[in-house]
Amino acid sequence: MDSFDKHILSILQKDSTLSTSEIAQQVGLSTTPCWRRIQAMEKSGVIKARVALADPEKLNVGLTIFVMVKTNQHNPTWLATFAEIADEFPEIVEFYRMSGAVDYLLRVVVPDMKAYDSFYKKLITKTDFADISSSFAMEEIKYTTALPIDYI
Repeated sequence: MDSFDKHILSILQKDSTLSTSEIAQQVGLSTTPCWRRIQAMEKSGVIKARVALADPEKLNVGLTIFVMVKTNQHNPTWLATFAEIADEFPEIVEFYRMSGAVDYLLRVVVPDMKAYDSFYKKLITKTDFADISSSFAMEEIKYTTALPIDYI
């Protein structure tokens, strides 16, 4: 990736609704070469998708909970089962396998504590966990979907 690609990617990470001609103008290219560069980044997988970011408050899922999961079953079968379970819950918006004291970390969004309690009760019926603990986000200080591009 050269400086044009990085600039295009930076712009798209902030606003993917811009037209190719608007992006081309900002980076100093004509429309066709800019479009080709975007197509190449999509084809190579640098650009995975172009999506709309919804406002959690307006969708009534303004409560964010980080759920820490521990298991006694460290095997591929248990992980595959848990991944399938996580896919069943639209409230789980991120899911990570972790190092350290916690095995898995989930980011869950719901309207309120009552909804989280309902989610939690459904989750614990799906498989065996050694421990589940939750931390509730009190305030969002920084949130971005834009990845740093300086390491390319």
